[in-house]
Amino acid sequence: MKCSHEHTLFVKCEGKNKILIVSLYVDDLIYTGNNEQMMKQFKESMKEKFAMTDLGKMKYFLGVEVNQTQQGIFIHQHRYASEILSRFGMTDCNKVCSPMVPGCKLIKDEHGKPTDATYYKQMIGCLMYLLATRPDMAFSVCLAARYMERPTELHVAAIKRILRYLKGTMSYGILYKQSEDGNLKLVGWTDSDYAGDYDDRRSTSGYVFTIGSGAISWCSKKQPIVTLSTTEAEFVAAASCACQSVWLRAIMKQLQQEQTGNTIVYCDNSSSIKLSKNPVMHGRSKHIDVRYHFLRELSRDEIVELKHCKSEEQLADIMTKVLKLETFCRLREGLGMCDISSLM
Repeated sequence: MKCSHEHTLFVKCEGKNKILIVSLYVDDLIYTGNNEQMMKQFKESMKEKFAMTDLGKMKYFLGVEVNQTQQGIFIHQHRYASEILSRFGMTDCNKVCSPMVPGCKLIKDEHGKPTDATYYKQMIGCLMYLLATRPDMAFSVCLAARYMERPTELHVAAIKRILRYLKGTMSYGILYKQSEDGNLKLVGWTDSDYAGDYDDRRSTSGYVFTIGSGAISWCSKKQPIVTLSTTEAEFVAAASCACQSVWLRAIMKQLQQEQTGNTIVYCDNSSSIKLSKNPVMHGRSKHIDVRYHFLRELSRDEIVELKHCKSEEQLADIMTKVLKLETFCRLREGLGMCDISSLM
């Protein structure tokens, strides 16, 4: 049966315990399940109707490398990262420990020396595809992508800093450890950096969702409106995060992993949490676009629940701002990221 929420996903269930999951992309597909007979029948039926090659256990799919070990499933893009560095002449560059220098401000450099916009866009495009397994680079790459219209030497220097960070972390990826109790609970984090863009004073939204030990969904994006307070910026970010949680809950239900109860989303702003539960601050929030109050409805229906967390425990911080090295490394580890050499 085709999943109504994700058109590349197909799920077949027999009874309550047997399941076959197929993910399709053009002429490449991967499948998994918990019943050997169902998987064998599927493979044979596909070979009868199509000219197909069985490549065995998944090791490489659409640029993503997969290592299946006793510790869990590790996904990374080492080969693709190496190709990027080679393409842009950064193979022998010096390594750095973070993608951006703390305190660094990227702005529209009106008086700076312009560079080749096509070359800049190529670097951004290559790095964007790398974000499939590198949430630690999401903010820095998405920030640099805002200046593709007229890049200057300042912006190219920022991109090269990201490539130098990539050079030192090529073998990093996400490790998904096997759940001991079999409980796959979806947990989210949402955060914003109020008025972080120095050109138009818009804020940056960021969210992260994890299941078990690793991140499964993340986003770093400039907000479409100018917000008037930290509370409003956090509320807009939380609404975007809540929409993603609804979609993820629907996907997990299709995969026979229905989330019982509400999905916890951690936020470090108490005012936005109160605003999501009742309109006590209506006087200061009546100008907020109606669509962002969708969060209130989800909170009322007990689908999503915003919970307060300390700022230093906010995992989505890595999606919204440049962090100190110690904080960056700690949050990167919280995403489930590690070096492949640590698994050997």
